[in-house]
Amino acid sequence: MKRAYFEIKENDRLADRTYEMKLTCPDNSHGVTRPGQFINIRLDGFFLRRPISVCEWTETGLTIIYKTVGAGTEAMSQMQQGERLDILTPLGNGFDVDAVETATAAACKRPVLVGGGAGVPPMYGLCRELLARGERPMVILGFNSENECFYIDEFKELGADVMVTTADGSVGRKGFVTDALADVDCGYICACGPEGMLRAIDETVSGEVGGQFSFEERMGCGFGACMGCSCETKYGSKRICKEGPVLERGEIIW
Repeated sequence: MKRAYFEIKENDRLADRTYEMKLTCPDNSHGVTRPGQFINIRLDGFFLRRPISVCEWTETGLTIIYKTVGAGTEAMSQMQQGERLDILTPLGNGFDVDAVETATAAACKRPVLVGGGAGVPPMYGLCRELLARGERPMVILGFNSENECFYIDEFKELGADVMVTTADGSVGRKGFVTDALADVDCGYICACGPEGMLRAIDETVSGEVGGQFSFEERMGCGFGACMGCSCETKYGSKRICKEGPVLERGEIIW
């Protein structure tokens, strides 16, 4: 973990209450190496930093996507190009891409990536990494309605096969990501979204299929000091911000 200062390059609205912020880091010090890692942003006037997952990274910058759910993220949505942000980076345990590649090769089946709402952004980075290794992931994106949809075309432009579900049927298949999963032959499952969605996926996909789940959780410190976020596993309690947010499917106790 390191502290770095980033400059806002772009901060644009993507969908209802959803924004994409592109950040530059002139000294190349963001340190992100794995999809699923996150950053913690300091905002003037707010005591706690805001943890935001990384969507994409380059040598000189990061792209994050966030939803306005409170005063802090609302303040972020009003920030302009050229403003600077104090950020702790990189944080958390990201997806193990090697494990995905090994498991799908053994099963001779495709990996399936599932993102629900605010859980979509980290799946983009994972999809990019898998495609670069010659994998052909199936991507399932879940939203409530058309006005909340984002990054569908971006996944397709990467070269992924994409299925979209909306609860109201306004885009793609009506229903939830688990409805789409029922029609997919899955070799390995990676997912990010609300805990209820992750639990439903776990109940839908055969127990023989390996996987990694990235949890969304409220965090105090963001780097494991306060013990404010945790998940019960077969190996004891694990901190979502430190040992997570990505955990092995088989270790999670629901």
